[in-house]
Amino acid sequence: MDFAIDPHGGTLINRELDAKELEQIWSKLDELPKIKLNAREQSDIEMIAVGAFSPLTGFMTREEYESVIDNMRLLNGLPWTIPITLSTSDDNASELSIGQDIALIGQSGRAVAILNLEEKYHYDKEKEALQVYGTDEVEHPGVAYLKECGDVLLGGEIFLIEREHKDDFKEYRLDPIESRQLFKDKGWKRIVGFQTRNPVHRAHEYIQKCALETVEGLFLHPLVGETKSGDIPADVRMECYKVLLDKYYPKDRVILGVLPAAMRYAGPKEAIFHAIIRKNYGCTHFIVGRDHAGVGGYYGSFDAHFIFDEFDPQDLDITPLFFDYTFYCKSCGGMASYKTCPHDSEEHIALSGTKVREMLKNGELPPSEFSRPEVASLLIESMKEG
Repeated sequence: MDFAIDPHGGTLINRELDAKELEQIWSKLDELPKIKLNAREQSDIEMIAVGAFSPLTGFMTREEYESVIDNMRLLNGLPWTIPITLSTSDDNASELSIGQDIALIGQSGRAVAILNLEEKYHYDKEKEALQVYGTDEVEHPGVAYLKECGDVLLGGEIFLIEREHKDDFKEYRLDPIESRQLFKDKGWKRIVGFQTRNPVHRAHEYIQKCALETVEGLFLHPLVGETKSGDIPADVRMECYKVLLDKYYPKDRVILGVLPAAMRYAGPKEAIFHAIIRKNYGCTHFIVGRDHAGVGGYYGSFDAHFIFDEFDPQDLDITPLFFDYTFYCKSCGGMASYKTCPHDSEEHIALSGTKVREMLKNGELPPSEFSRPEVASLLIESMKEG
C-alpha cells in the first residue's frame, strides 16, 4: 500500500546532515558568525528539518514572506498562512554577508543548525500582526512575541546539526517519515489528526470518537512546543492523554505522538497551518473544533471553519472535519452538540475554563460529564505540586 496522502508540495523535506557533513560543519563552526535563537525559532528549525513544514527548506525570504502575509500562499501557489521567519537586530544584521553560513545557537548555547544567508530585509511588524493575528494589540500573545522580535529578518535554507530536545517525550516523538510508516504498517488509509494544547475533556473525546467512526485511525497529536503563560505544562498534559487513552480508547486505533512546534494563537490562519502540518505527518483528515487555536475574544467561534472556504480543497488536499460546540445534555442523556441537541442550554453541562481552573485549584473534581475523573485528578495533583 502506498501512502494515503502526499506531503504538502509532493516531497517530504529532510534537512538533517549526515555524519560526513556534520564533521565538516564542526571543523569550521567556531569561525562562523552566530545568531541566538528564541524558543519558537528553534522549534521551527526542527519542524523544517524533519519535513513537518514541507515544502519549506528554511526561513522565508522577502518575496515568500510577503506572499504568505498578503495572499496566504507560497510563491509556488501552495496554501500557507503563517510566516516562518528568523529575526535579528539591525546591528547583528549589518555584520552578516549574503551567501555566508551562519551558526544558529539554541537555548542551551550550542549550535543547532546552519543558515545559508540568502537575504536580509526589514519588515512591517504592525502589518504582520494585523494580517496574521487580526489585531495589533499587545495583549495577544502572538503580537506580544512579534513586538519583541528583531527588526531584520534573515532568509535562507537551514541545515540541522542537532535536536536540543530530542529526548523530551522520546517514546512519542515521531517524525513525519515515522508516522507515515506507522500508518502504512497498520494498513490505515484514512487517518484523522487532532491538534491540542490542553488536556482532553469529554467534549474533545466526543468529537474524536465521532471522527474515529469514519476513519481507520486517530492521530492524537498534542503540541509540546512553546505555549503562553497559564497553559497546562506539556508533561502534565501527556500524563492526562496517556491515562485517557489507556482507559477509554481502542488501543489498536489510536496513536499518540507529540508535535514539537510552538503555538502562534493565530486562530483561523493557524487552523490551516495545523492542517497542513498534519498532512505532512500523513493524516488525510483533520478535526477543526470551536475557536481552533484561539485566545481571548479575538476570533469568532467558527472563523476557523469559514477560512477553509477560501481555499480549493484540492490545493489543501486534507479533509477538514468541522465540529460545533459540544457538551453533555441531561435530557439527551449523553454528549451532544448544537447540531444534534434540541434542548435548552439549562440542560447542558458546560463549564468555563475559569470555573474549571477554580475547581481544580480547590481540589474539586468537575462533573464526570465534563471531565474524566482520572484526568481531573492528575490536574489537581499537578496544581498542588505547582
